Amino acid sequence: MGEAYAPRRVFTRRTFLGWWLASLLTATVITGAAPLLVYLWPAPPKGQKKTSIAVSIQQAIDQMPSGTAVKFNSPTSPNSAFIMADGGGDNAPGELAFGGFVSKDEAGKVQVFAQNCSHLGCSVAFNATDKTLDCPCHGSRFHLNGTVLHGPAVYPLAHLSWKQGDSPTTIQVEGIVLGF
Repeated sequence: MGEAYAPRRVFTRRTFLGWWLASLLTATVITGAAPLLVYLWPAPPKGQKKTSIAVSIQQAIDQMPSGTAVKFNSPTSPNSAFIMADGGGDNAPGELAFGGFVSKDEAGKVQVFAQNCSHLGCSVAFNATDKTLDCPCHGSRFHLNGTVLHGPAVYPLAHLSWKQGDSPTTIQVEGIVLGF
C-alpha cells in the first residue's frame, strides 16, 4: 500500500496580500466602531444608585391649608435628583427633577409634583393669589392637582412617588443619588 497523498498548500503573494488587507480592514472597522459602542452602552457612573430620598418641607402636610403648595429641593450633599413617575411633553417617566411641590388642592387631596413644566421644562412657581402653579417662561398655568389651566403646556405636571417620612415635616421621595 502506498502513502496517502497530502496536498501541499502554497502560500502565494496574492494569498498573503488578501489576508493582510482583510486584517487591516477588520482593524479599521473595530477602531471606528469601538467609540460608537461605548457611546451607545456607557458604563454606569460610580456611586449612582436609586433610593428613597428624605426631604424636609417647610410645613407639616396635615397642617397645610387647602389651596396651598410647598416647594422643596433635592439634596445637594450627596448630589441627588427625583425620578418622575409619569408625565407628558417634556416630562417623561424616568426623567429627573431637582425640585418639586407638595400641593393640597381645594378638595384637600395631597399630591407631589416635579417642579418642571411639561411644556419645555422650566421651573414652575406657586402663585398664592390665584392658587395655581405658574411657569414664568411661556405662561403655562396648572391647577394644584397638576392639570393644565392655561397653555401652551398641554400635559399635566409629572407626579413624584412619595410617602410620609419619620417626622411630620419630612417626606420620602423616589430618586437617585448621582454620585459624590
